[in-house]
Amino acid sequence: QVQLVESGGGLVQPGGSLRLSCAASGIIFSRYNMGWYRQAPGKQRELLGVITIAGSTRYEDSVKGRFTISRDNAKSTVYLQMNSLKPEDTAVYYCNRDPTYGSFPWGQGTQVTVSS
Repeated sequence: QVQLVESGGGLVQPGGSLRLSCAASGIIFSRYNMGWYRQAPGKQRELLGVITIAGSTRYEDSVKGRFTISRDNAKSTVYLQMNSLKPEDTAVYYCNRDPTYGSFPWGQGTQVTVSS
């Protein structure tokens, strides 16, 4: 069965950086476009960006230029490098498929809190 396990969250000051990881199991990871999402309290889950099987990326305007998605197919892992963090980036972060193609069962996510 498919399992996604996110990690790397924590408390960071505004302007700081974090690198999140998402390890996938139960799938042939290299065959899937993957995305990063987040859900802030009281808000719907939103897509942040996608990385294709070829390694191309695209981002939502809210994170473009600050966040970078990468992948390591040998480790079945997708990463989210977050720089210049803002308080409004506070949320639970998740990975999953490119929503164009559906979704896997959601993992537990990893909490990111940006606060001084």
